[in-house]
Amino acid sequence: MTLGPIEIEVIRNALTAAAAEMDVTIWRTSRSTIVRELLDYSTAVFDADGDNLAQSARIPSHLNSMTHALRTLLAEYVRPDAWEEGDVVIFNDPYCGGQHLPDILAFRPVFHEGRRIAFVGTLCHHIDVGGLAAGSYAAKALEIFQEGLRIPPVKLIARGVRNEAVFAMIRQNVRKPDLLMGDLASQLASLEVGAAAIARLARRFGAEAVIEAGQRILAMSEAGMRAAIARMPDGTYEFEDFLDDDGIELGKPIRLHVKLTIAGEEAVVDVSGCSPQVAGPVNATLASTNAAVMFALMCCADPSLHMSAGCYRPIRVIAPEGLVVNARHPAPVAHRIAATHRLLNAMMGALHQAVPAMIPAAYYGNSYVTTFQTVAESGAREVLVEIEIGGSGAHPAKDGVNAFASGMHNNANIPVEMIEAQLPLTVLRYALRNGSGGAGERRGGLGLVREWRVDSPRCFFTANMDRFDHAPYGLAGGGPAAKGVLALTRDGRETPIPPKTDNLPLQRGDIVRLETSGGGGFGSPAARSADAQEQDRLRGYVPMR
Repeated sequence: MTLGPIEIEVIRNALTAAAAEMDVTIWRTSRSTIVRELLDYSTAVFDADGDNLAQSARIPSHLNSMTHALRTLLAEYVRPDAWEEGDVVIFNDPYCGGQHLPDILAFRPVFHEGRRIAFVGTLCHHIDVGGLAAGSYAAKALEIFQEGLRIPPVKLIARGVRNEAVFAMIRQNVRKPDLLMGDLASQLASLEVGAAAIARLARRFGAEAVIEAGQRILAMSEAGMRAAIARMPDGTYEFEDFLDDDGIELGKPIRLHVKLTIAGEEAVVDVSGCSPQVAGPVNATLASTNAAVMFALMCCADPSLHMSAGCYRPIRVIAPEGLVVNARHPAPVAHRIAATHRLLNAMMGALHQAVPAMIPAAYYGNSYVTTFQTVAESGAREVLVEIEIGGSGAHPAKDGVNAFASGMHNNANIPVEMIEAQLPLTVLRYALRNGSGGAGERRGGLGLVREWRVDSPRCFFTANMDRFDHAPYGLAGGGPAAKGVLALTRDGRETPIPPKTDNLPLQRGDIVRLETSGGGGFGSPAARSADAQEQDRLRGYVPMR
């Protein structure tokens, strides 16, 4: 059967609509603030071999890793012939194809007339899966066993029947079981919606047409990605950036180095120059690393490029095992996003050498993860996980955007009213951090200031952050952005909080203040127009010097 271009577009858009409908299902039915408000989840549609065909407009670090996860699942854990109609397989183990333990992946096969024609998948960052610290983002973990509940690939639902033992095992090992179960139910509902949409498509066009369309979609994405790479000058481009440390060996920088080789329509990304894996939980597995590399190159493609696993075909990643970007078991990986943010910063620095008119200076390049576990007089506990952002880097053609989720992020903020209605915390301040963007002909975007006051008798605070020693870089003569600040005010006295801290005891009245990095500047500050400088002054956006 040969489909025409109109039929291909109809099916392609129907698959994208299915992923979007799955997305809305999670948003409307989820329970925790990290999923419902922060929007830390993703949905996608895959072919029968596990390749991503369509996705929602959600988190780049999720979406560019889900094909790796599903293909690993099919190759090593649940073989293709072991799937039956009504099955749902979940897992979160980074050493089984996942990223870190709070991210639970769920996949469901779609059958038509007894033949498997597709998969639908969801990934949610859950508010807590156990471990050393509330939120499962322990900054001082030394092995993955300390980071929370590890779920290997398991059929949560088999032929439509729930495995109640697995549900019970999960509930028993997490701090907020009702919230987690509510969010997991949202994932299952999303899979149901996606599977129904694909089944309708197969009834209309037939299984063969859906399968052929999937192959054509992958080929179209591959062609678009090859064209984007071909527009770059052949050559080898190198760049490096650094994490401050791993939280264990304090002050010891961790190198993220990229050697990007463009040859015709193909790209090779060699990350062999990255530091060896470290003791603390800033390591990443290959799924996370691939996501950063693919995202960087996809950003250089035409905006009309259809995002699918076909985009990955012209790109080869060289990442020897045992590096911070391809850690060996049982290395801790809770804050794996630190390595991938910084790897993306390095990728962008290398790409700037190839296509300087397209690439901005460094964005904030960090997930500012803050976790509060409040404890009431009765002993009742609540958990808040926030992931703050900063400013985007200045572009050759325009200033950076203030307080904008960039790079591996696509998060929203948790509204102050929602936090204060659910937890004994008061947000005293939420504002732009003036002066935090790098100076340049184009100014870097500003970071944020956020202050929380503890209103419960006791509280435990965990932070897992970076960019406190190594600032986001500027390009083409632009200046770096401000570094991060984290501080505690108690009884009128302010003291710094280490950016990688577990279970810091707090008490009623304590105030925690976080100041995030802006983005780097682009071009010489001396070339900034007088009008732009005046606007900076009037708005209080005066860049650092």
